Amino acid sequence: MAPRSSPEANAPRRRKSRLREIPIRLIAPNLITVLAMCAGLSGIRLAFEHRFELAVAMVLTAALLDALDGRVARMLKATSRFGAEMDSLADIVNFGVAPGLVLYAYLLDQAGSFGWAAALLFAIACCLRLARFNVMLDDPDRPAWKSDYFVGVPAPAGALLVMLPVYLGFLGLPITQTFAFIASGFAVVIALLMVSRLPVYSGKSGDARIRRDMVMPLILGIVAYVVLLFSYTWHTMAFTALAYIALLPFGARAYFRREALSQGEAGQNSATTTE
Repeated sequence: MAPRSSPEANAPRRRKSRLREIPIRLIAPNLITVLAMCAGLSGIRLAFEHRFELAVAMVLTAALLDALDGRVARMLKATSRFGAEMDSLADIVNFGVAPGLVLYAYLLDQAGSFGWAAALLFAIACCLRLARFNVMLDDPDRPAWKSDYFVGVPAPAGALLVMLPVYLGFLGLPITQTFAFIASGFAVVIALLMVSRLPVYSGKSGDARIRRDMVMPLILGIVAYVVLLFSYTWHTMAFTALAYIALLPFGARAYFRREALSQGEAGQNSATTTE
């Protein structure tokens, strides 16, 4: 009669079986992150091949995929520390390195060393901004309502904004050395906005509500925007970048109002407790 195997002897075999079998839903968000990085790196290659419209399209595709991976992870309940770190590292490539190099290859090289310094500063600012974002996620003392706001312009928006001179170039604006210096200064401004303490509305609030009678107009507005994006791509992207910049002060004003209201409520609660 063969001796029975003990539970302890079977434990390593069970552990190896669990390691070999990973649910597909855990891989999907990481796969989207890898595809986003491939798009960003392909954008760099296309820029140095002087295929600039495709290069910008690849960077914008990377931004779209970046917006999807986190939502897919939450929807599939597949969030993980590994995925978060991978997404953050991919963002440095997609929103710091790729836009900076595409802009440099298209325009900033005409500004010489100043153009290269601007592209380099933008990439470093993106890295610093992402590092600060990761640190703030672990802050237990941060009020819940502040999660509705970014601190500084987020990296995907920074990538969209810094390429505004490229959109204008595609629309026929002459590519001159003067324009290259102006674009270099603009890139520095966007880099400073990314590392600033400016509160920027995130649009990720789960408590946001819309009136029932505004649902259909909102849907039609989104459809119209998508149609314009495909029909008049660079006009729409230039308008989007300018509108985003114009709305920054309104988001900051809303933040400071909420902060003042929160501090007032805290003061009232403290006075009530003292009494």
